[in-house]
Amino acid sequence: MKLFENLKGFLSSPKISPFVPKSVVCLMEGYSWKLFSHDLLAGITVGVIALPLAMAFAIASGLGPEKGIYTAVIAGFLNSLFGGSRFLIGGPTGAYVVLIFGIVQKYGYEGLVCATLEAATLLFLLGFFKCGTLIKFIPYPVIVGFTSGIAILLISSQINEFFGLHVPHATADFVDKMRLGFEHASTASLDAILIAVFSLLFILVAKKKSKKFPGVIVALILATLVTLIFNLPVETIFTKFGQIPSTLPTPSLPSLSFDLFRKTFPDAVGIALLGAIESLLCAVIADSLTGTRHKSNCELMAQGISNFGSIIFGGIPSTGAIARTTASLQFQAKTPLAGIIHALTLLLLMLVLAPYASLIPLAALAAVLVSVGINMFEFEEMKDLVKGFRGDALIMLATLAITVFVDLNAAVQTGVLLSIVLFLKKTTESTRGKIYHAIEEEEALGNGDLGGSWQMTLPPDTKVYEIEGPLFFGVSDMLSDVFRFLETLPKTLIIRMRSVPFIDSTGINALEHFVETCHAKKVNLYLCELNDDVLASLEKAEFFEHFPKERVIQSIEMAVTPPPFV
Repeated sequence: MKLFENLKGFLSSPKISPFVPKSVVCLMEGYSWKLFSHDLLAGITVGVIALPLAMAFAIASGLGPEKGIYTAVIAGFLNSLFGGSRFLIGGPTGAYVVLIFGIVQKYGYEGLVCATLEAATLLFLLGFFKCGTLIKFIPYPVIVGFTSGIAILLISSQINEFFGLHVPHATADFVDKMRLGFEHASTASLDAILIAVFSLLFILVAKKKSKKFPGVIVALILATLVTLIFNLPVETIFTKFGQIPSTLPTPSLPSLSFDLFRKTFPDAVGIALLGAIESLLCAVIADSLTGTRHKSNCELMAQGISNFGSIIFGGIPSTGAIARTTASLQFQAKTPLAGIIHALTLLLLMLVLAPYASLIPLAALAAVLVSVGINMFEFEEMKDLVKGFRGDALIMLATLAITVFVDLNAAVQTGVLLSIVLFLKKTTESTRGKIYHAIEEEEALGNGDLGGSWQMTLPPDTKVYEIEGPLFFGVSDMLSDVFRFLETLPKTLIIRMRSVPFIDSTGINALEHFVETCHAKKVNLYLCELNDDVLASLEKAEFFEHFPKERVIQSIEMAVTPPPFV
């Protein structure tokens, strides 16, 4: 008992606690049969739902369906075991489809292995070095545009299977995909279209009627039965990929080269970035629904572990699956054990149902992925952004367009860069300078000694220049314009900085140059009402080696009768 208490105390220490998985935390809190009954029901249900999705995501990525199942089993198990969220369900997701497809088209599965191993390392290191909170620096309009762009790409990737088209070669490019679809429209299969449309409508209507009803499972069963009973000439998983394996493969890696690791590193960054965004966003959504709090750094490390585990078992990249996580919550999951049971359920289904799953028509799986894309599309969020600040709408639309027409990595980078530029523009515009010839009541310091009715008329040879807003590199040139706005050169100039929240190195440098200018013009310069942060920044930059500290004053009246210029 004492050993357990010591271990509990060690795991609860401030340095160790952020990295302790939620599965361990839940066990330390106490686990009951009642909690287990909830986790068992949620885990089994989500495991059944995850089977067709796992196959669909792998097929849409240009790989065999078994790779999606391997990923859902291994990554789902490891993610729940080591993760920093009580409820997050890990596995293959629609967000990765386009990225994986592009990598496989360029470098084959070996290239995907290299990129995923690198991404797993990056994710683990991001968590280890406590970078989990950096997700908040990706602006909301970027996430909305990025997610909606991925949704469009996911839907477009299913054109061939949805319409039963016979396209000679696959492509990851959106424009080429649309062009090839139109060029081969004459090869469309009416049977495939009917199966796809029926499956899609069934899934959407079922979800609208009840979130707990397994519409995806029922739609796939019905589509498979109709295909078998009427012997429809449509492509199935078996006709395209052969029999789905009914066992997990032995852990191994293909022969890899340093050159391939080097070439796939940019793609690895994309996998890691997308995995971090999706998983932490998923964890935040789970927290908002349950009132819990996830451990972001622990979750990133778990993503690294689960991606490594997935790839050595022949899988694909994985991350937090928002739809499966919310489904688990709807069935009252209580702890990470629900995610572990979900993975074990998938393993059991693979062992038992693999021969039957091979009979599913690809048109029905395409309908499943189209429904996923529709649910991913952030229509309401986009509408709100368009109605709001124009800069946010621009960022969102630019991110969406670049995601669809250019590249996923370039989309996030451009969106963040645009956000920084617009933020700097808004911050620059918020910093203003104003010259006072007299200090009226509303500009008074109001320090208690003066009273509310105090006002001061400045001597003719004294002027006050007040800076409102941060003094940083974007506005550092405003000091050089001060004398240009003055009709006559004052004997005393007071720079009032009560509304300057911070100053950067460029602002300090500009202030030093302004001190030299005032000295050359024989103007007595005072700095008035500096806050503690600004004062500390000036001291750290050794500003007072060039400017007498006694000329930093607490009120304007202290400078009205100045001492001789030093």
